[in-house]
Order: sequence, then C-alpha cells, then structure tokens
Amino acid sequence: MALPESQRLPSFLATRHFLLHFLASCSWFLPLASPQRITDPAIGTAPNQEYAHSIRLEGDIILGGLFPVHSRGGGGMPCGELKKEKGIHRLEAMMFAIDLINKDTELLPNITLGARILDTCSRDTYALEQSLTFVQALIEKDGSDVRCANGDLPIFAKPDKIVGVIGAAASSVSIMVANILRLFKIPQISYASTAPELSDNTRYDFFSRVVPPDSYQAQAMMDIVTAMGWNYVSTLASEGNYGESGVEAFVQISRETGGVCIAQSLKIPREPKPGEFDKIIIRLLETSNARAVIMFANEDDIRRILDAAKHNNQTGHFLWVGSDSWGSKISPVIGQERVAEGAVTILPKRASVDGLEKVGRDSSYEQEGKVQFVMDAVYAMAHALHRMHRELCYGYPGLCPKMANIDGKELLSHIRAVNFNGSAGTPVVFNENGDAPGRYDIFQYQSTNRSTREYKVIGTWTNKLHLNVEAMQWRAGDPSLPASVCSVPCRMGERKKIVKGVPCCWHCERCEGYHFQASEFSCELCPYEQRPDANRTGCQNIPIIKLEWHSPWAVIPVFISMLGIIATTFVIVTFVRYNETPIVRASGREMSYVLLTGIFLCYAITFLMIAAPDVGVCSFRRIFLGLGMCFSYAALLTKTNRIHRIFEQGKKSVSAPRFISPASQLVITFSLISVQLLGVFVWFAVDPPHTFVDYGEQRTQDPAAARGVLKCDISDLSLICSLGYSILLMVTCTVYAIKTRGVPETFNEAKPIGFTMYTTCIIWLAFIPIFFGTAQSAERMYIQTTTLTISLSLSASVSLGMLYMPKVYVIIFHPEQNIPKRKRSFKAIVTAATMSGKLQKGGDRPNGEVKTELCESMETNSE
Repeated sequence: MALPESQRLPSFLATRHFLLHFLASCSWFLPLASPQRITDPAIGTAPNQEYAHSIRLEGDIILGGLFPVHSRGGGGMPCGELKKEKGIHRLEAMMFAIDLINKDTELLPNITLGARILDTCSRDTYALEQSLTFVQALIEKDGSDVRCANGDLPIFAKPDKIVGVIGAAASSVSIMVANILRLFKIPQISYASTAPELSDNTRYDFFSRVVPPDSYQAQAMMDIVTAMGWNYVSTLASEGNYGESGVEAFVQISRETGGVCIAQSLKIPREPKPGEFDKIIIRLLETSNARAVIMFANEDDIRRILDAAKHNNQTGHFLWVGSDSWGSKISPVIGQERVAEGAVTILPKRASVDGLEKVGRDSSYEQEGKVQFVMDAVYAMAHALHRMHRELCYGYPGLCPKMANIDGKELLSHIRAVNFNGSAGTPVVFNENGDAPGRYDIFQYQSTNRSTREYKVIGTWTNKLHLNVEAMQWRAGDPSLPASVCSVPCRMGERKKIVKGVPCCWHCERCEGYHFQASEFSCELCPYEQRPDANRTGCQNIPIIKLEWHSPWAVIPVFISMLGIIATTFVIVTFVRYNETPIVRASGREMSYVLLTGIFLCYAITFLMIAAPDVGVCSFRRIFLGLGMCFSYAALLTKTNRIHRIFEQGKKSVSAPRFISPASQLVITFSLISVQLLGVFVWFAVDPPHTFVDYGEQRTQDPAAARGVLKCDISDLSLICSLGYSILLMVTCTVYAIKTRGVPETFNEAKPIGFTMYTTCIIWLAFIPIFFGTAQSAERMYIQTTTLTISLSLSASVSLGMLYMPKVYVIIFHPEQNIPKRKRSFKAIVTAATMSGKLQKGGDRPNGEVKTELCESMETNSE
C-alpha cells in the first residue's frame, strides 16, 4: 500500500516500537518454565506462562496474530532459536500497520486497533495450543461453585475478544488453527500460507490469504521448468500441508501437461533423524539425470539440504527450484553460497515498506519478503471492519452498540469484498475461496562481480511466465543452460522407444534399412520405388540407371562386336568381289550370304542390348535378339542336312537327292527363319513392348546403394523363348554335323561345320549357368547383358573363323588355288568322293585337287 509521507514512521520510530515491545514482553525470549511474572495494567498479575511468547496491545478492537518468532525446538522443548526475519520482521510489520491505521483519520476513525500476538514456534501443535487464547472470551466460565480460601468469590481476568486473526505463516499451522477458529466463526487472514488445501471453502470457510495459493505457484514453477527445457525433475517437500500440498499440485500439473516427468518425490520428516539429509541427497543422486530439484520446504529444511549437498561434494550438480518459502531469504544460504549458486526461486510479487526501512545507520538489515503481505493482511482486516462500521454505525463516532459483539460471519463477508491497493501498489482482492491472485517475481541466486552472491530478479509470472533467460547465470558466470533430462533428444532418423511408465525417458533407435522417421516415435517403410533421404526424415526417389556406354561391362562387348562387324564386312566384301571364283561358288554363295547376314546380326545385337531402353529399342531387341542366331543356324542346318542327304543318297543310287539346289536351300532356310519371326509377331500382339524400372535388382541392404534399373520388358523366360528356337536349330545342326562326320575329308564343308557346332554348343553351355546363376546378384544387369552379348559374338566369331576365314585366306593369299577344275557329272563326283574316302582309310592320300574339284563340281551340278 502506498502510504502518505505524513503516515510513514522514521527509522528511529520503528526502532522504538521494536525496543518497547521487546522490553514489555521480556518473557518472549524466556523459557516457558520461567517463574518470572509480568504485570499488565489491564489484566493485573498473572503467571508468566499464560502470556509467555506473546505480545498484547490495548485497543477497541483486538486482532490476533500468529508469527514464527522462534524456530522449532529440540530435545523436548517446543521452541528453539530466534528467527529474526520470518519472526521479528513480520511481527513488527503487524504492529507497524496497526500504528499506521490508528493514526489514519480516514480508516476506522475514532477506533483503536489492539493486538494479541502469539509465537507459533514453527510447530503446528504448539500453535494450536496458543490459539486457544483467541477463543477464551467465547467460552463461558461457570464460577458459581468456585470460592477463595477465605470464602470470597474469585476474580477472573477478562480475556480479550479476538475478532480476527492475522496468520499464520506455515500452512500446516494455518490449517491446524483454522479448524479451531471456524468453530467460533473467527475470520483468519494469512500472510504466508500457500497450501492449495486451504482453498477448499467447504472446510476452511473462514480462512483467507493475501498471498496466492501454491496451485498458482506450482504452475509458475512448472512454466519455469518448461522454459528451461527440463523434462526430468525430482521433488522435495517438508512433511506437512505446505510442502506436501505444493508438491502434489506440481505433480498434478505435470500429469496434466505431460511434458515433465517426476524422477523421485521425496519427503523431509518433521523430526528428521541424524543423517536423514545425507540419505536424501544420496537418493536424489540415484536419478542423477534429474538435476533439477523442485523444493517446497521450510527455511530450516532448505538450509540443511544445502548443507548435505555440500557435505556430499555435490556443489554445482543440483539445479534448485525453490518455492516462496525460500524466496529471496538470506538465512537459508548463509554458509552455503556456492552450493546454492544458480538456484531459481519464486516469491509473491512484493515491495519493501519504507517505514521499516532501517534500524540503524550502519545496519546490514534487509527487509523480509513477507513484510508487505503482513501489512496487507492487517489492512484487509481494517478495511473490512471499516466497511462493517459504515454499514452498522454510519455517522456514529467510535464503536456503536451494534459492533459491541462483532459477528464473525458478517465480518468475513466484508473481508471477501475488500478491494484496495496494497503495499506493492497492486490490488488486494479475494476470490470466492479467499485466495489472492497469482503474481510472482522470479529470482536467481547469482555471483556478482565482487565475488559475492545475491538474488537477482530474472522474470515475473502473472498467469503467464515472462523469463529473461539471458540474464541467468550458472556456476561462476557460465551462461550456458544446464540440462535436466532423462534422455537426450534423438538425432534425425531415430525414433524414441519410450521406457515403460516414464514417458520422459527413452532409447533412441535408428530407422534401419528402407525405413524413415515418420514421427517422433515411429519408423515407416518407404514406398518401393523410394528410399530414405540422408537424414532419414523422409523418402526420395531411387536413382534410375542403365548400362552406360562407358561402363567396363559395355566397353568389352562393344569392342568385340566392332571387331566382328569389321571382319564380317570384310568377308562379305571379299566374297562379293570374288563372287564368281571357284572357292566362293563351292561355298554355296546364296547360303553363305544368309549365314554371313546372321553372323553380322549376332554382332550388331550388342549395340541394341546396351542402348538406353525405350519402346523402339525394346521392339528391335525382341526382333533381332534371336534373329541373328536363327539366320546362322538355319543356314548351317540346311547345309548339314543337304550334305547328309547327298551322301546318304549316294550310297543308294547315283541320282541326286531332291531340294539341293540353291533356290531350294534358300526356301528351306527362310522357312525356318519365318518360324522365329512368327513367334516374335505373336509376342508383339500378346504383350506390346514397353520399358519398366526394376527396383528389386539392385535393392541392396544399404539404401544409399539402391538403384532402379531401366529395362525392357523382356523377362528371363521371354529371353529363353526367344533364343530357344535358335538353340533348337543349333542342336539339330549339331546332330547333323555328327552324322556327317564320316564324310570324306575331300568334302570341305562338313568338318568345319562340325567343329563350329561343337564349339558353339560349348559356348552356350557355359552361358546358361553364368546367365541364370547371377540372377540374384546386385550386378545382374551388367553380368547378364555382357554374358549374352559376348556369347553371341563368340558364336558368330566361331562360325566366321572356321567357315570363312580359311576361304578368304586362300582367295587373297593363294589365288593360284582359286582356279576352275574340269567339269564332271554328278555320278562321277560322288564316285570320286566315295573312292577318295576308301583310299583315305587305306592310308593312301588322294590328289589334293580332288577336294576343290569335288566341291566346285557339286556347286555347278547343283545349279
């Protein structure tokens, strides 16, 4: 509340108040068992125990006060050492506020407020005993049967009638006291109790507070944790309503939001045994990743937890997040500065009250954080009484008879209706549950440039967090944000495998094979034509390849094919040039040209097999893949069949067999070839040629090496069917070659054809296991294409080399042998050939001229 200058007490006046009340209540600092008595002009002489640990101020209206002036005692004593901040500062704030109100001519004019202030000794059971003082006036005492020793009636001291109570500090104390006060309808306004349980208006209907409940504080602390990026924290609570309710509220919010997991929830006993705090630190270290510790603990427990962390060499490990019981207090961190460094604390938004500003010129006094709220609580009670006075005693100076006995329930309704600016300049209001709105300052205990440490405001919370992360410091000026997470974030391409029951803990599993990271928790398989990208966060198209001309798999077949085409062209040109010579004529010119055409096509198919597949290339592949072999072996089959029939016929008669003329041979050959072409055309009709991408051929274990192969739609079965007819011709031709193996050596066609067919069969027998044995290889396309083209080229080369190269050699290098011989009849030719065979068996070599003559004569007679 902003006070006018005339109402502010100077520092010496504050000192006077403190000393006067200190002296007037010397029993405040004495043990309860002290026999000393005090005299009060209003109540006479009474045993000290009745007024021990208490202060009484005269007034027209008496307010009760509960303050933890002493800490909890040990060794069977209810009270321990003096608490200067939480006790004396707050107590003086109440007396100071009463003095200001009594001097205010506008607020409760002509009415003096008094007080009966008790010490709770930070213990709820002791506070309950003390608070019975507040209800003494409401309990009737029947003294009719009581007589003094001399027979006179006894004189009873009239107890003060308390209309309202300011306090208490600890939630556990407030809850205990509230259960008594509500029975006697005495309103209670707390300046520090923040347990969410006290918001239950059905159980604590006469309780109000000028500080926000811990449900707001827990939300603010959750927002801080979230802003820090921490998702794995532990909680630590002092046993009692304040600590346990605060942690419960925090845990409940964490469950609702789902972003923060609780590693451990530990509780500090009310009466901790020796070594208890060391055990707590050891327990917290069991989940060492949960460095952030959310603390709803009282001041004494905070100090001892910090000391235990220091004793266990854990300075700098824990990231403390303290509630308003820590706030910006100095006492919990005295001697524990290093271990407390970096602690983030929260405190309801407050302002220092000027009239308590100093108690001495050179004093190191710093005002306690709840002083403002103590004054706000007193002023809230005063404003409520003022409203009641205006309503019941309007125009009446002082207390009127209607306020002689103040109704607690009516006063409560006025308390809940107050609305004024408090000490911090913010409105003091209450909701239907008697709670104040949530407004907090966020502090961090930091090291300064002078190697000292102090609390620094780093943000605020008013229904929403406003945090200056850049202003935060961790361990001697380190601005980097520490982590408090169960598991580090997974890298791209990895999915989270959640640990059962702990959603903030997970194992990272890489999406393997052709799977990609579809979501934070799942991997999915890419479509068949795609593979994961480099980060495995999506899919991309698999590159499409084909056999390139510069590939080693293509260079060798192309080189062999080009040599074969050149050689074949050379033979054809030579034969055309020497078309009328005996050797050319003896070779069967027409059939030779058909055979050479087939050999040429066998070489040329290499270029179609390596060319980039498209509809045109695929169409030509279908046509010419088996056509070259068909040309070759149809011609050779016709030739071997002709030779076989000639010599079989010669054994029976001297007449020539039918269909041995060149025209007949061409008809037979092209009839055989037409079967191949007919099959190809049927194939075209049933399944039109097209291209496709084979993603299975090079679908390797490593998706990065996966490739789609652009192919023609020629399956292995189709390939076998296309080549099968040619292979059938080849096998049949080989059979005839075997049958004509006994033909006399003088017949120059039979033996070369036989050797040609034997070699060709060996080539194709080697082709089959190589071609089909590599069907599962990643290099299948390259191996099969190369094997097929080289096999075709080798077959053509065998035919070219064995059947035509000797003739070309004679034509070019021995032209003297390429001359016409004497013409003889077919009968003479067959007889000579037969005799030549018999002579050869007998060991006599015939004249070398018989060979050429026989061939030439057969060629001539066949025409």
